[in-house]
This record gives sequence, structure tokens and C-alpha cells, in this order.
Amino acid sequence: MGEVWRAADEVLGRAVAVKLLLGDHADESATARFRLEAQTAARLSHPHLVAVFDFGAWEDRFYLVMELVEGRSLGDLLAAEERLGAEQVARIAGQAAAGLAAAHRQGIVHRDIKPGNLMLDAEGSVKIGDFGIAQFVDDPSAALTTTGQIVGTSLYLAPERALGRTAGAASDMYSLGCVIYQLLLGEPPFRSDTATATLYQHVDTPPVPLRQRGVDLSSAFDSYLLGLLAKQPEDRPSAQQVADWFQSDAWRGQPEPMPMYAPTAPPAAPSVPYASVPAPTFSPSPTSASAQEAEGVTTYRLPQAGGRRRRPADRSAPVRRRTGTREAIRRRPRVASAIAGTVAFLAAVYLGMSLFSPDPGSADTPGTGPAASTGPESPAPEQPAQYSEDDGDDEQD
Repeated sequence: MGEVWRAADEVLGRAVAVKLLLGDHADESATARFRLEAQTAARLSHPHLVAVFDFGAWEDRFYLVMELVEGRSLGDLLAAEERLGAEQVARIAGQAAAGLAAAHRQGIVHRDIKPGNLMLDAEGSVKIGDFGIAQFVDDPSAALTTTGQIVGTSLYLAPERALGRTAGAASDMYSLGCVIYQLLLGEPPFRSDTATATLYQHVDTPPVPLRQRGVDLSSAFDSYLLGLLAKQPEDRPSAQQVADWFQSDAWRGQPEPMPMYAPTAPPAAPSVPYASVPAPTFSPSPTSASAQEAEGVTTYRLPQAGGRRRRPADRSAPVRRRTGTREAIRRRPRVASAIAGTVAFLAAVYLGMSLFSPDPGSADTPGTGPAASTGPESPAPEQPAQYSEDDGDDEQD
């Protein structure tokens, strides 16, 4: 697309980067188109995007004045280290996707994501350059390309772009997937002897999972990368989704931890609040309460179906007298027998005193004694029966 020079801003006194675009046909229509694209790129402001300061034409060539990134590109890093670890690649992928998301929200598509356009500054932060310029260069009206020419690098070109279709945000995500693949393996997912053969591989050949090629990374990372390299644009995740995924620990393949829950023990409460609450179906267990009194815990025992729980004696007696008719009838002879025996004993004592007491005035006293005793003796058996009946009626009532 052009060549980059280090330059000095004489007005603001700062070091900048100046990019001279290829081509020498800066007519009025091309100038207007370039101005529009440069203004659009200058509106982008994001920590992971190279800022555009100025634009213009010099000796019939367009130029851009951009932020100078003191560092090296990912292409230089691959040339030095061949491949990177999953930890570093995940950080680079998350930052690059965040920059792409900011541009896509403004409707700007890069069209030429590759290791050479991804810079690492002195702190190791990713900076994406050349936003909006690829679209201008790809426009035939700019007279910088010929009809049928595709702007981009064949190693990172999306299948829809290889088929001559319009680039979209999903095209940038496919190119980013190719870059991530190369950072982990050391080579891009598709490479052939000619650029045309490579384009056919992008369209028809499925990528080989990195784990099958000996790369040490989680299966989640490998599967997500294959999603970025999907042949259909609608099957790829968006830039914001990729940024969020890599900025979390999902790429490590570890399940997300469940929220911690520490059950709190119930506070020790005195027995008074529990006793004040009416609970007719529960009864405190004296044994359990005394055994756990030191811990301040009150235990309640449910009533058992076969338990030996009886009503108090003072309640059961009246119930038996009211409902136990047969038992009340059995008690009546006992009371009558006791009364009859007492009366018989008193009658015998009286008879004995009458028979054996001396009576000089009458000779037939021993004979009259029994006759005299027949008076009180004959009704004696009837009196307990009458009392017993009345007592029984009172009890029955």
C-alpha cells in the first residue's frame, strides 16, 4: 500500500509516522475520496488503534500523518521467535479484537489485517494501523488499483473476499483468526505455492485444529479459533465477542467457578422465644434439651405414632366414668358389698351385746335378743342396695 517514514512534526514538535501511498494519480475525485477516508480514520480514538493526525498530497502522492509507535510489528516478532505461547497470544488477540470492535462500531472495516499491521508498543500493547486506508486503495475510482485486483494479503484473506465479494466486519475477524493461528503455530492456516491456490484453500479447505498439529493449548481455545475461521461470515463471532472471550479465562478451558455460598449457622437463642411460640404438634424433648443445653440449642421431638404418651390421670378418670359404662357397672357390687358387710358387722356386735349382757329381771332375754335384733337386721341388706343404686345414678348422670 505504500512506504512509512519517520518524521518530525515541526508545529507540535513531536515525532510522527508519515505513510506515502502508492500511485501517482491524485485527481480531484481520488483526492475527495481519500479525504473522506482519512477523516473517518481520524475520528477513531482507541488505545489499540494507531491515531491519524493529518493527511494530504505531496508530489501527486497521498500521505497520512499518524501516531509513531515505538516498537515492532507482529511480523517482526514472528521472525524472531517463530511462535508464541497461548498466554501471550490470548492477550494480543483480546486487545486486537477490542480495537476492531471500536472501528466496526463506526462502520469502518480494515480489510487488511495481517501481522505487519499489528504493532506492539514499548509496553507490549497492541496498536492496529492503516484503518480505512485499505478501503480507499481498494476503490477503483481512486486509480490506485485495477479492476479485478483484490487489496489484501492472500495468506489472511477471508473466503468471501477471495470470491470478490464486499468486505465486512466478519472479514476482519477471519483475518484476525489467521493471524492468531500463525502466532501459535508459526505458519498461517493455509499456504500454497501460488496466491491463487492459497485463495482456493481459504474457500474450500477446512483448517486443521492446532492440537492435531502439536500445539499445546486448551480444547476451548482450539475450538474457538476454528469458529473464527468459519467459511461463512455469519458463523463467525463479532469483534466485541472475541474481545470479551479472550479477556476472560474462558480460553484456558477451565469451567467458570460456581458462586461461593457459605451457610451461616443459626444464632444461639434462649429457650424462652421457642417456648412462647405455640406449637401444638411439637413437644420439647427433655432429654435432648438437657443434653444440648450447654450448646444453646433447643431440640424438638416429633410425637411418634407408637409412643407411650398418655393423658394425665386426672383427665382419664372422668372419661372412663363417662364412656366406660361396663366398668362403672362392675364397681356397683363392690360398693354394695362393702356397705352390707359393715352393716352386718355392726348388727353382729349389737346382737352379741344383747345376748351376753346380764339381765336378772327377765329370764327369756337370750330368747328375745334375736327377735329384737331381727328389726334392724332385716333391712340391713336393702340399705346398701338402695345407696348403691343412688350412687350409681349419680355417677351415671
